[in-house]
Amino acid sequence: MTIDPIPATSNTFEPPTTETFDEFIERADYSLMDSLQADPQSRDDGHDHYPRQVFSGHYVPVTPTAIPAPEYIAHSKTLFNEMGLSHDLVLDEQFRRLFSGDISVARNPMRPIGWATGYALSIYGTEYIQQCPFGTGNGYGDGRAISVFEGLFKGRRWEMQLKGGGPTPYCRGADGRAVLRSSVREFLVQEYMQALGVPTSRSLTLYVSRTEAVSRPWYSKNSRSINPDILMNDHAAITTRVAPSFLRVGQLELFARRARSNAHQGALHELEMIVRHLIERNYRQVIDPNLSFTDQLVELAHLFRKRLISLVANWIRVGYCQGNFNSDNCAAGGFTLDYGPFGFCELFDPRFQPWTGGGEHFSFFNQPVAAEANYQMFWAAIRPLITDRAEALARLDQIRDGFAVAMSQEIENMWTKKLGLRNYDATMVNELLQLMILSKVDYTIFFRKLSHIPEQLTALKESFYLPNSEQADAQWNSWLQRWRNRIKSYGEIKVTSTEMKRVNPKYTWREWLVEPAYKKAAQGDYSLVKELQAILSNPYDKQTSTIEKRYDRLKPEKFFNVGGISHYSCSS
Repeated sequence: MTIDPIPATSNTFEPPTTETFDEFIERADYSLMDSLQADPQSRDDGHDHYPRQVFSGHYVPVTPTAIPAPEYIAHSKTLFNEMGLSHDLVLDEQFRRLFSGDISVARNPMRPIGWATGYALSIYGTEYIQQCPFGTGNGYGDGRAISVFEGLFKGRRWEMQLKGGGPTPYCRGADGRAVLRSSVREFLVQEYMQALGVPTSRSLTLYVSRTEAVSRPWYSKNSRSINPDILMNDHAAITTRVAPSFLRVGQLELFARRARSNAHQGALHELEMIVRHLIERNYRQVIDPNLSFTDQLVELAHLFRKRLISLVANWIRVGYCQGNFNSDNCAAGGFTLDYGPFGFCELFDPRFQPWTGGGEHFSFFNQPVAAEANYQMFWAAIRPLITDRAEALARLDQIRDGFAVAMSQEIENMWTKKLGLRNYDATMVNELLQLMILSKVDYTIFFRKLSHIPEQLTALKESFYLPNSEQADAQWNSWLQRWRNRIKSYGEIKVTSTEMKRVNPKYTWREWLVEPAYKKAAQGDYSLVKELQAILSNPYDKQTSTIEKRYDRLKPEKFFNVGGISHYSCSS
């Protein structure tokens, strides 16, 4: 089974191995810039901040734009421990300057220039170039995400990327900034997803400018509007996200498009280079380097399919909806990336979609289909590299053709685990889902209460948003009795209950509880951000009665259909 949560923390404390900024920069190791090609039209000094077309190369050297008067809000204690970083670093002046966008603090072996990457866009397997201001696809990419460091920490490679670090050639005329609201959300949700055991990019630090503000469309208080109805000034902020790499399916897609159209003489070679780099960065521990490159490609296709399928099953397990699962938001390493219009399902609805621009095709239960469309683009991107090997092509195509069946099996395994069953029972699962819709249950609260294996329906009713009719009660009692009998037949009910609690979290992301945190943060009060960080870092654990009363409860009626809480545009 691949849907079990991964422990997020270790109880073993190890002293930090990196205590000073000088020790930090000694960890620098730039595999991307050393093994891939820069845009030949780029500037040596990295001052490349205006929209332009990028015709070739894997990245553009670019310097970030620092936010003025940066103030520390939070850092990931978990990730700092994993990397061996001293927690005192967050208050070190040079460390703070770097991760608030001032790369002038760099000195050897660190480099004084960051990098941004281009990528293509496809939506459900259809290629788009309309989002490119030049109508060619050559201006689409990291518009406000700038990587500033890549290094080795305790034997693991991490890339560090500033979200909101200023404009790049891909900024499409925007300011390259991120507002405090979206930065708080991204910082907290990466902490939460890691604690849930869902593969994800990670949070490192969060800094805010107390003097720079940017304007964004958003919602007025208690607005019922679908689209933002006001312009709101918010503090500029930078959150640093961390991953083994930030390679996306859309990047492979971009180079495959150029290779197919012979956009330039080295297009096919650039595609091969970035695929080799993907293997090195994200799959080398599981792909034998002694295999031929063709066989490595086939193994890559198999492993990425497995990771992507497991990822989406985990999303549904915890109630997560990506909202906008295009190929450019799909990490080729198989983890969650780009937390923009995301949300977590509270009142259960298979069509749950928090993003006003997403549509039902990117809704909660449609995520497996969206994943298959992204996998199709991945498959199409690497296929030109093995056109001369009929046997390898047949294996590659077979992996692609088996996606839907493998995904269905993983989803079935996920439901089996959530319900504490030994084998998948389609009738039992489908009947339950219909009852959940009928009674308008809270997704997280319901499954957590079910994990106690209650004898009476009364306990489950605490997760219902609407009272039941007698007929509905009868249906629920019938289902509950049959399910309990199945669980009892296995013996050791307590063991089953414990196992269910490992996959059904007690605490979930509730936007109406996150909103006060970023609003207080705008006033310089970071207490709620830190409180949420602590709670969301332990989502399976029983916490204090005060915390439980505040955070483990149904969504109040007044927050339904409120813009910025129940639905929102991208919260940039």
